[in-house]
Amino acid sequence: MCDLSTELLDWYDLHARAMPWRTPPAEKQAGVRPDPYRIWLSEVMLQQTTVAAVTEYFNRFTKRWPTVSALAAADDADVMGEWAGLGYYARARNLLKCARAIVADHGGIFPADHAALLKLPGIGPYTAAAISSIAFDLRHVVVDGNVERVMARLYNVHTPLPAAKPELTTLAEALTPNSRPGDYAQAVMDLGATLCTPKSPACGICPWRMPCLARQAGTAQDLPKKTPKKPKPVRHGTVYLARRSDGAWLLETRPDKGLLGGMLGWPGSDWVDVADNRPAGMPPIEAQWSPLAGEVRHTFTHFHLILTVLHADTDNTPTQGTFVPREAFRPSDLPTVFRKAFDLIANPPH
Repeated sequence: MCDLSTELLDWYDLHARAMPWRTPPAEKQAGVRPDPYRIWLSEVMLQQTTVAAVTEYFNRFTKRWPTVSALAAADDADVMGEWAGLGYYARARNLLKCARAIVADHGGIFPADHAALLKLPGIGPYTAAAISSIAFDLRHVVVDGNVERVMARLYNVHTPLPAAKPELTTLAEALTPNSRPGDYAQAVMDLGATLCTPKSPACGICPWRMPCLARQAGTAQDLPKKTPKKPKPVRHGTVYLARRSDGAWLLETRPDKGLLGGMLGWPGSDWVDVADNRPAGMPPIEAQWSPLAGEVRHTFTHFHLILTVLHADTDNTPTQGTFVPREAFRPSDLPTVFRKAFDLIANPPH
């Protein structure tokens, strides 16, 4: 097992992906320590989100809030606005809670203790292991989708996910070395992301090609197996886009709890499974409403959503929401689903 981890670390030293939150192997060997704040922030952003999608957000966040103390002092609305479009918005709310807990309870310094990390808001077993391993070089197994795929192929595990998770975690833990566990964790993830990919794995240049049981059995392409997912339901709803004569838009901040919690959005109806006679909800302001051409289609983790978009120009007083001046309104502050609604009026379909 030691030989396997050594071989992978040798490969990682030459082929590590360059990422703005990562300390390259050569710099670590020269004594540069990873920044726990940047590791934590990247891990939260990377949950169910790709590296390509996260990089721009990470760079903006760390430029605006370069330390955990700076983030803890930020206005909630500013953070939610910068997060808009990245999805899974509970992460942003927990990001602020965690930053403020680190400042209040730990003097603005991340605890180099796995148990203490687990007590922080929004930090679960995976994130705690990643911070412990990558930031502090403590021996904790880090298992994401890439690692599961590598382990399933290396050991030719045919138990389908998610049932296979405990077995794959045990196998990954057994391979984790005492020396350089942080680099090793990143090495396995890099292997899965660049060579041991879901489709057409590059077995010929893989550092683990010889011991890989799935390569020997010719089953690598079929692993890991997954239990079929149930079809996602389709929900329907209505949103209201009201514009005042001075160009202000009627918006609301959604409740902290629930989907898109704490985010800026358009007033609208509940989202329900019934397609016929879909609810329009109570309009947020008295006006002459008219439907826009087209509709918003968006997919969340557990359902597809179709929104009817109604528009009105009015100077009446709203019963729901607040008019945001034109110069203060940034469409980029909206979650993707609501930005799609705005796009229907800003760039109407032909």
